[in-house]
Amino acid sequence: MMAGSETAAECRRLLVVIPNWVGDVVLATPVLAALREHFADARITFLMRRYVAEVVRGGGWHDREEYWPAGRGLRRELGLPGLARRLRADRADIAMLLTNSFRSALLAWWAGARRRVGYARDGRSGFLTDRLTPLKRDGKFVPSPVLPYYIALAERVGCGVADRRLRLGVTDEQEQAGRALLAHYGLDDGRPYAVINPGAAFGAAKCWLPERFAEVCDRLDARRGLRSVLVGAPHEAALMRAIAGQARSRPVCCDAPGTTLGSLKVVVREAALLVCNDTGPRHYGAAFGVPTVTIFGPTHQEWTDTDYDREIKIQVPVDCGPCQLPRCPLDLRCMTGVSTDLVMENIDALLERCTKNQAAEPCRVADRCPPRAADRRS
Repeated sequence: MMAGSETAAECRRLLVVIPNWVGDVVLATPVLAALREHFADARITFLMRRYVAEVVRGGGWHDREEYWPAGRGLRRELGLPGLARRLRADRADIAMLLTNSFRSALLAWWAGARRRVGYARDGRSGFLTDRLTPLKRDGKFVPSPVLPYYIALAERVGCGVADRRLRLGVTDEQEQAGRALLAHYGLDDGRPYAVINPGAAFGAAKCWLPERFAEVCDRLDARRGLRSVLVGAPHEAALMRAIAGQARSRPVCCDAPGTTLGSLKVVVREAALLVCNDTGPRHYGAAFGVPTVTIFGPTHQEWTDTDYDREIKIQVPVDCGPCQLPRCPLDLRCMTGVSTDLVMENIDALLERCTKNQAAEPCRVADRCPPRAADRRS
């Protein structure tokens, strides 16, 4: 056993601090599944933002949920002592921090966890018993996939992660909600559809141009017979409606009612294609084996790389990027440089590759990937 590892019998209570971003939560799912298997008899508590609970529910990876205090500023901080008291009553044997914040390490120490496992950064080393060193070069963090970053934490306590596939569970309630949405928007009639997610919580710099998303909707309809289904967070409803208004093909706009992070699982799972920015629901595609085309702008692809073989990532090189800025101080050249033609070329290549590979490695959605219009006429 490696130094600092933990036998399953020695850990009766495990606290896992879940990432705050939807995409990072999905990227962590191989680790969450491995922890559940390794510490099969332990009571596992997830501490997380309330809104990401829908992402992890259905996986069967945890027994108990705790949430960070809601609100902002002083109101939020005043809720920390009560949270610490609840966690202290549970007295975790191990607290594994998948987040890098100072506050998460402080809380794990405050809650009395026997072992506190995390990365030594952001001034929090003194609160950790097991300190891992993040990858740096010349004093700066090196862009690298986050999944191995999480896996190293699990290995620190003796939990190997052999299966690195992303995965998501679906609760009965999520299934019902998703099926209700499909019926409401007429998406349960057997005609294949493409999910289009044009927003991004990180910031406007991550968002491809709305008029080009509209063009993609029209071309998917004309060339592939795929209707487009626009999804997004509640605050992105105006963006979705704008795209729907510009598209001649009358895409479905899931704005009223909208999707939740739970019902979206079903909508993506049943899709023939997912086209999106570098945003959290992008990883729903990988989790459910859906062909995915992701448009990158200011962000490093390396941070969220998963080696998912049914995803194509599009990014044009620019002299100012990747800058990792949520808002562009210049002219958004990293996004304006991505043409509709480029996106459609990659969509065609991906769907055709998926179809060709069906015999050797069956693709769950290949039979829902219609050929191009020219191919249908032949």
